[in-house]
Amino acid sequence: MGLNYMKILVSKNSLKVGLFALALSFYGCGAYNFSGADIGTAQSFQVNFFQNYADQSPSSTIEPGLDRDFTLALQDLINNLTSLSLTGSNGDLLYEGEIVEYRVTPMTATSDQLTAQNRLTMSVNVRFFNKTKEDADFERRFSFFFDFDAAAALNSVQSAAHEEIFERITQDIFNASLGNW
Repeated sequence: MGLNYMKILVSKNSLKVGLFALALSFYGCGAYNFSGADIGTAQSFQVNFFQNYADQSPSSTIEPGLDRDFTLALQDLINNLTSLSLTGSNGDLLYEGEIVEYRVTPMTATSDQLTAQNRLTMSVNVRFFNKTKEDADFERRFSFFFDFDAAAALNSVQSAAHEEIFERITQDIFNASLGNW
C-alpha cells in the first residue's frame, strides 16, 4: 500500500511541474499565435485597395483585375493566420500600397537565339502602419517572379503564376509586418 501511495504522489507532482512549465512557456510568448505573428494589442486590420500603377513602369503592363485579386489575397492571408478582425476603416494595423510592376521578360535563349523561357515579375509597394506599435511602421517594395516556357502564352499560365507570386509576396509582407522573428 505504501508503494502505490508513492506512485500517486510522484505522478501528481510530475503533473504539477508539467503544468507549471507549460503555463510559464505561454507567459513568455506575449501576444503570439500559432503562425508566429506578433499582433501585440492589435484587434483589427485593414487592407486598402492596392491600385495597379504598373503601366507607369517601363515595359510593364496593366492586367485587369490584378489589383482586386492581390488585395483579396493579402486580406485572406492575414485573416487566416491571425485572430485579427478585418475592418474597412480605423484598423489597428493598416496595409496600403500599389502594384508598381507587372512585366514579362525573356530569360533564357536556345542555341538558335530563340527565347526558351520567360519570366513574369510583379512588384508591390507597401506601406504598413501599426497604431499599437508605431516603431513597426514601414514602407517597402516586395517582388517575386514566375518562370514559364516561352512557347506558352501568358494567359495559359497566368492562374498558376498569380497563385505562386501572390503567395510569396503576401507571405513576405506578413513576415515583415507581423513576423518579428
